[in-house]
Parts: sequence; structure tokens; C-alpha cells
Amino acid sequence: MDDSLAIQKLKKGDISGLEYLITRYQDRALRTAVLILHDDALAEDVVQDTYLRIYHRIRYFDENQPFEPYLMRSVANAALNAAEKASRHITLDEETEQVILERYLQKALTTEDLIEYAQLKREIFSALGKLKPRERMVIIDRYYLEMSEKEMATEHSIPTGTIKWLLNTARHKLRKFIGVEGEE
Repeated sequence: MDDSLAIQKLKKGDISGLEYLITRYQDRALRTAVLILHDDALAEDVVQDTYLRIYHRIRYFDENQPFEPYLMRSVANAALNAAEKASRHITLDEETEQVILERYLQKALTTEDLIEYAQLKREIFSALGKLKPRERMVIIDRYYLEMSEKEMATEHSIPTGTIKWLLNTARHKLRKFIGVEGEE
């Protein structure tokens, strides 16, 4: 089965389509929510609610569009809404850190490098936790979900200029928080 067939089944009321989509995308959807919320239980609730919303609104889904970006943006938006509603600062756990910074750790050649990377990881995730939810969201959209500024603007119904401003502000704050202000 593929996404298209699963969506067709789901539109016909066959729950096996939803089961397939959940099995295929659950891990990535959950990681996306955890990145934004840093609350495993809340992230699971957000992902579950997103799947339920999709189930109830699947008849409106355009089968000519890929499902995965739609799901990930839906999860990210729901998580952002939950984070803003909770009005709390969020830090990230070890498992989430590993997912985002895995490429840095693979480059480590010596014990000293490992120590430096571990310190950098802690600094970056501490800094992410200090960002406002909206700023954290644009960073995650851009660097984790690999969305373009135009896609972000369309998804959030925000002008591209505002997206650029949010990204610039978030990057500036991250550099300041980890002590590399002025570096690119």
C-alpha cells in the first residue's frame, strides 16, 4: 500500500488507510511535536488529535498533493498552538537533541571533539528553549521540516516578509544565547 491508496481507502471509510498512514508517519510526527513542545505526553496528544482531525476532514484532502508535508505541517501547527496555549518555555530532551544534531556528532573525530559537540548540543537546545513558540516554530519549519520561506508563509498565512523577520530574529537570539553573536 502507498499513501495514495491509503487515502483512497480512508475516503471510502476503510480505517485500514488511517492505520497505514499512522504506522508510516507516527515516529516523524511525534518527533516534530516533541521538538516544539518538549512534553512527550502533550506531543502524543497533539499527534493523536491531528490524526483524528485528518480522519474527519480527509474528504477535503487533495489527492494530487503529497500527504507527508501536509501531515507534518498539521502536526507542527497543532503543536505550536498547544505551546502558545500553555505559554511555557520548552527545552529539549536527549533523544530529540540526538535527532537534530546527529550530523554534527558523526563528524567528531576525537574525544575532545565529542566533548565540544556535547557542550554545543546543550547550548543550542538551551537556546531553543528560550525562544518564543513562534520563533521556535519558524526555526523548526526551516531547518527540521526543510520548508522554504514561501511555504512557511503560505502554511501560516503570514507574509513572507514577516517569516523572514521571524527567522532573522530567532537566529539572532540563538547566536546571542549560545555566545556567537556576530558570527554567521
